[in-house]
Amino acid sequence: MNQPYVPHASSPQLIALVDPYVYHAFQTLNGKEVVVETVRGSIQGTVRDVKPDHIVISAHQAVYYIRLAQVVSVRLSN
Repeated sequence: MNQPYVPHASSPQLIALVDPYVYHAFQTLNGKEVVVETVRGSIQGTVRDVKPDHIVISAHQAVYYIRLAQVVSVRLSN
């Protein structure tokens, strides 16, 4: 009799946590100039795209992809 395949405990598993409140907040900021504070520092630029797990910021002729899990705070730029 065939047994169903069960992955071993050592097999990598993808777990993605999505915070719908943070995702929605960034959607309202799409196209606006913001300062995003992350666990590694801050980036000031324009929000170009928002996905459930990351945002795209353009600043100083560069494009940054920031995971939402790494965002500490965000505010509108002056």
